[in-house]
Amino acid sequence: MIVLFWDIDGTLLTTGKAGVPAWEQAVSEIVQRDFQLSSFRVAGLTDYQIAVRTFEMLDVPADEATIRRMVSRYEALLPTELPKKQGRVLPNVREILEHMRGRPDVRSYLLTGNTRGGARAKLTHYDLFHYFIDGAFAEDAGNRATIATRALAMARAAGPIAEDRVFVVGDTPHDIECANAIGARTVAVATGGYTREELESHRPWLAFDELPSAEEFARLIDGARLSDGMA
Repeated sequence: MIVLFWDIDGTLLTTGKAGVPAWEQAVSEIVQRDFQLSSFRVAGLTDYQIAVRTFEMLDVPADEATIRRMVSRYEALLPTELPKKQGRVLPNVREILEHMRGRPDVRSYLLTGNTRGGARAKLTHYDLFHYFIDGAFAEDAGNRATIATRALAMARAAGPIAEDRVFVVGDTPHDIECANAIGARTVAVATGGYTREELESHRPWLAFDELPSAEEFARLIDGARLSDGMA
C-alpha cells in the first residue's frame, strides 16, 4: 500500500490569508492586546507553536490553558473568515487527489500543523475534506516530527504499507524534516512560503514550482524504489 501524507496550507490550498484576521481577533479577545501575525514567518509552524511565539512577542506569560484557549478561539473564528477571502485550491491538487482516490493501492492522509478543527474548516470550505481517510494534527506545541510519527503509526494501524512507498507532500523545510523523521520521501512544492531553491537546499526527494499533473505525479510515486536513495 502506498501512503501519501499531505500538508494543507501552501500545499493543498491557500486561504487568501483568512487565518490572519481570525488569529488576530483571537489574540485580542484572549489577552486584550493587538497583534500583527505578519510580524514573523509562520509557514511550517504548528498552530500551537504560533500561539507560543505570539505570546512571546507580546511578552505575555501564557500557560498551557491560555494557549489552548487561544487556539480554540481561532478555530471557532476561522469558518466565518474563510468566505471573506479569495483563497483557492492550488494547481493540480484536486486532480491528483481524485486520481489517487480511484486507486485501491493508495491511501491519502493529512499530516499538518493545523489543529483538527482548523484543518476541517479549511478543507470543508474548499471541498477537499472527503479525499482523506484521517490525519495527524497539532495537539500541543511540541516538535512537528512528533506529528509525523503519529501519522505513520496511524497508517500502519490501518493495514500493511509499503515502507519504501511513504511520501510527505509539503511546501516547507518543516515538511522535509517530518519526512526524514519517519523515513519517508518528500515531494516539496514551492507554492507556499518558500522558494524551490530554499526547499532544494534541504534535499527533498523531489521539488517542484507547483505540483505536476495527476498522471505525472502517479508515474513518479509508482517509480519510486528504496534503491533510489532517500534524501
